[in-house]
Amino acid sequence: MGGAFLAAAVLARAGARIGLPTIPLFILAGTLLGPHTPGIVLVADPHDLEMLAALGLVLLLFYLGLEFHLDDLRTGGRKMMIAGGVYLALNVGGGLGFGYALGWGTPEALVLAGVLGISSSAIVTKVLVDLGRLGNPETRPILGIIVVEDVFLALYLAALQPVLSGADSVGAALLDGGKAFGFLVVLALVARFGTRALSRLIRTENDELLVISFLGVAVFVAGVSEWFGVADAIGAFMVGLMLGGTSSGERIRGLVSPLRDAFGAIFFFAFGLSIDPGDLPSVVWPVLAAVAVTAVMNVFAGLATAKVYGFGPLAVANIATTLLARGEFALILAAMAAGAGLDERLSPFIAGYVLVLAVLAPLAASRSSWPARWLPGGKSGGRPGRAVPESP
Repeated sequence: MGGAFLAAAVLARAGARIGLPTIPLFILAGTLLGPHTPGIVLVADPHDLEMLAALGLVLLLFYLGLEFHLDDLRTGGRKMMIAGGVYLALNVGGGLGFGYALGWGTPEALVLAGVLGISSSAIVTKVLVDLGRLGNPETRPILGIIVVEDVFLALYLAALQPVLSGADSVGAALLDGGKAFGFLVVLALVARFGTRALSRLIRTENDELLVISFLGVAVFVAGVSEWFGVADAIGAFMVGLMLGGTSSGERIRGLVSPLRDAFGAIFFFAFGLSIDPGDLPSVVWPVLAAVAVTAVMNVFAGLATAKVYGFGPLAVANIATTLLARGEFALILAAMAAGAGLDERLSPFIAGYVLVLAVLAPLAASRSSWPARWLPGGKSGGRPGRAVPESP
């Protein structure tokens, strides 16, 4: 673990000197020092860091929940649903069509629909934090799209499981989906109506006790979420949503930041450990085609979101590039596909696709002013792409 922290730090510090974002460098550190690359093998079994990586993902999404205010959801919920629905329709639909175009079969196409359709919440969160965009006007719809995606994620996993396992019980799939949705509704109700009670329970002047309290609640609810068929990170996000509105919310944001940064680095390092560069050449062309499809769909989704919110070209480019990354959900689907005995090309394809976008997305997001110039209105007078304030 110490070696993982040091390797990630050395590469990230070197990359910072030439303006590279940290996420792809953390992933590269894991790939170079993992079991699939010649030379020094720091971690022979990626499962050795599995729990720490899971904690990193939980803390990243917990922090995202702290930044996402319930007032935003109440006042702009309809717009968020429209933006998230359009994003999913374009990307999941594009992924499904791409899967059928490859001719790998219906189960494989359904897996690819999920892989190409869902952004990486962890990478999106890290990009927004690293680029200092949490206060930007377009960040609210970005977070809204992530929330819609995460709800869809829980239902999609529940529906896909019987398909991959060969089960023909529609009732079982509906039961799993209903259980997951019901749990999310309970968490949402607590976040909406239980803020005052939570504030009294967690309030303390002692920073040590506050850290132990919010960390315990976030990790515990994340674990319970998995039992209900909801991704652990989504449970942590909902806890952040609850605690962010309490009287201790501002202190919690400050106290969780170093934990988020440290274990978030381990999450991306562990992600790099799972990548075998030797498998990538066999699927390079499908990977590049999938990246192109995702980039195009994201631009269309960004334009649609900008239409709903009244944003300019730069906001469109920020939305499209920030949501470009794919990550943890794609890897979950890769594991499910391997366990179901689907086409053996799926695993290296997903690994290559995720790796390319995990590297490309932070770079594109940090230079979003470039593509903004080529979007409608980007070459008009004034500063290109400044977001138009949302009308009341």
